[in-house]
Amino acid sequence: MPPRARRPLLAAGLALALVTGCTADIGTDRTAGDPVTEEEAQTLSTLLQRNQQRGGADFVVTAPYGEGELLTLTGSVDFRNAVGRAQAVTSFDDGRADDVRTLFFTPEEVWVGDVPGLADALAESGAPEAVYLSRPVTTGTGDGVPLLVDVLTEMLLNLSARRADDPRAFLDGGYTWEGQRSIDSRLATLFGAPGDRIVAVDASDDLLTQFVTTVADAGFDVTITLSEHGMRRIDLPADEETATTAEHPDVAATLGI
Repeated sequence: MPPRARRPLLAAGLALALVTGCTADIGTDRTAGDPVTEEEAQTLSTLLQRNQQRGGADFVVTAPYGEGELLTLTGSVDFRNAVGRAQAVTSFDDGRADDVRTLFFTPEEVWVGDVPGLADALAESGAPEAVYLSRPVTTGTGDGVPLLVDVLTEMLLNLSARRADDPRAFLDGGYTWEGQRSIDSRLATLFGAPGDRIVAVDASDDLLTQFVTTVADAGFDVTITLSEHGMRRIDLPADEETATTAEHPDVAATLGI
């Protein structure tokens, strides 16, 4: 997996940036950079809440974290229970083979599986039934700089809120209308948010389609694309098939977990 990356501004900052404005009726006399309208601010004050209400979504997250290096997460997220599942692929343009593994994640923990040699290494380390290795999510506070994959999963899980925001915050907060374009064959309305973030919202149902933000001080953009919004059930790996990095630190270090 890729090296550790500096922690971007998440939590409240991310939630604020995501609540901008959109409607299908954009008019004919608007120019990219125009402020959002009252209707857009009202509608989009519930953008993250609608993700919560719909229950979940499929997602693709991309992060070109280094020259010729790309981390892609593809999977499903259950926003109501704050749990996700993904295939993580790190690809390189220098001829190296892709690094592919399976992830399960919550706000507190990550499970890693389908890593070549993991099951054998855990068996030799005294965990013959384990096929997943779990570890706490790095927070960037007392446990060092967070892993990039943890930054990405935290961003994804933060795209949900139980309550709507105050639409007045987006009328005077520097949010702008930036036109429309097709994303995965769906027409989306684009909005600019403070910090050079871009929010794309489905023009037909006002659901979040895409969020683009720059990882603070790291110089690359993260793009999160959501589709097929709806209820998801994601069962985490069972205890009997899971070992922990705390109990098997050598295995984790050897396999980059």
